[in-house]
Amino acid sequence: MTQLGKYEKYLIEEFFDDYRSGALSQRTFTRRVAFITGSMAAASAAMLLVGCTPSEVPRSTDPMPTPEPSPTSAAGTAGSGAVPGAKSPLSVPEGAPGLTTASVQFPSGGASVSAYLARPEQDGRSPAVLICHENRGLTPHIEDVARRFAKEGYAALALDLLSREGGTAGMDRDAVPGALTQAGAPRHVADFAAALEYLQDQDFVDGGRIAMTGYCFGGGITWQAAAELDGLKATAAFYGPAPDLAKVPDIKAAVFGVYAELDQRITGPMPALKDALAASGAVHQLTVYPGVDHAFHNDTGDRYNEAQATAAWNDTLAWFVQHL
Repeated sequence: MTQLGKYEKYLIEEFFDDYRSGALSQRTFTRRVAFITGSMAAASAAMLLVGCTPSEVPRSTDPMPTPEPSPTSAAGTAGSGAVPGAKSPLSVPEGAPGLTTASVQFPSGGASVSAYLARPEQDGRSPAVLICHENRGLTPHIEDVARRFAKEGYAALALDLLSREGGTAGMDRDAVPGALTQAGAPRHVADFAAALEYLQDQDFVDGGRIAMTGYCFGGGITWQAAAELDGLKATAAFYGPAPDLAKVPDIKAAVFGVYAELDQRITGPMPALKDALAASGAVHQLTVYPGVDHAFHNDTGDRYNEAQATAAWNDTLAWFVQHL
């Protein structure tokens, strides 16, 4: 695993946990690791290192999986009504009264990045929040989260970090995590820097009151953005891998971290981040939610916990109110 980058290692370990719990089939686990590592030989080595038995790993001579089109659209849900699989009472369907939603584009690094924008139908300028999706890309669930923020009075912008690859909706779902890691965290942070500028240019946004949030993989990108982007007033990172501790002194935003008690892969190293934040003088709060595991906020997944997801949501809103 030493030759894997931070996010490659993070995702392979996450998918191994899902495979061991029965949430992923062996075929799906293998395909995702192969897309992340780029070859079957590298996938075999990575799977052995995370704890697979030799009988569970592919032969190094096996061919790479072929990407397949997504069987269903993963994003672009305008007009579709309720969110597929949503269990949260906080879910806000497309077309909800009082909200305006649209797909928008803005330039970043010579490319055009697509994003889902949800905002309240009201005059004047609103605070805004940037949203970083999970390793699944821009999904109906993340668009739902954007509408939840819009219902609370925010202009919410959820990026599709695979815009250059043609967008999440048309991709093989098993290939999405690998495409995100191959693109690299610096590109993703740069896209959020461009998104921040885009929001600051909108006449419905209060450019001095912009926050950022992200989930799982997106929580890690949120931590990195907090250390690298000026202009963010507050962030809320949900169970994402910690930033390089050497960069913690660069954090100027008020940072909130959401952790799950049972998610020892992410929550275990959290005390070191907490100490670094305290030493740097950064305004911070790291909260461990009891009895829940990684991804407990995603109400379309098996680990969703309504009580703790609602508590984390309310704590995030309170943090943004306090610091924006």
